[in-house]
Amino acid sequence: MRGYRQNSLRHLELAAWTLGTVLLATYAGSQWWYAHGRDEGIAAFDAARAEALRSPSTAAVGPDLPADRVDMSTWSPQRVEHYRESARAAGVPLAVLRIPALKLAVPVFDGTSEQNLNRGAGRIPGTAQIGEPGNVGIAAHRDGFFRVLKDVQIGDVLLLERPEATDSYRIVSTVIVDPSDVSVLEPTATHSVTLVTCFPFYYVGSAPRRFIVHAQRVSQKKTPAGEKKPAGVEGRVALGR
Repeated sequence: MRGYRQNSLRHLELAAWTLGTVLLATYAGSQWWYAHGRDEGIAAFDAARAEALRSPSTAAVGPDLPADRVDMSTWSPQRVEHYRESARAAGVPLAVLRIPALKLAVPVFDGTSEQNLNRGAGRIPGTAQIGEPGNVGIAAHRDGFFRVLKDVQIGDVLLLERPEATDSYRIVSTVIVDPSDVSVLEPTATHSVTLVTCFPFYYVGSAPRRFIVHAQRVSQKKTPAGEKKPAGVEGRVALGR
């Protein structure tokens, strides 16, 4: 009986070591896929920016920030898997969103399709275009890129790197709203950015609320005559998960 128990314990120990090795390998592989796909998007943006800078009419951009790798250890397994599926999708981002205090660097694509949200963040349709006056809405999943927003602080710097310039913003407020409350995405007279993700951050299932981060541009140039008015917003602040 004693020998049987010892054999059982050995088998359990071996199984535990095997499971630990598999989980470690899976995590390492996920980290590589995440970093590779995110960096591919940023590399595509950098190539587009380099091309834009060859034009003599293009304004100079500020110094680049280091593209720190983002920790994916808090991501859900489902979000990691969805990210893997979309990491190699074609398309050049509109911009790169950075919040240095959170070590966040994420490519921003046009639109909030599942593909875009799995490989980065997406500009919410109906909000202002990046670089134009108005309220730019940017969404990403709370169990992926925007999970770090749980640690955001008022006063943190937010950077939007466009091909022709880098715009600096400062975070001025955060709020939690219902999905039906689209007032947070209403047009503004000045340059502003509104980040949207689901809430609570670790909710199991379809999260019932939305976490909103609002930022205003630090220094705004005068709006040229005839420039487009901020776009309107319709529908829901919907991400789904």
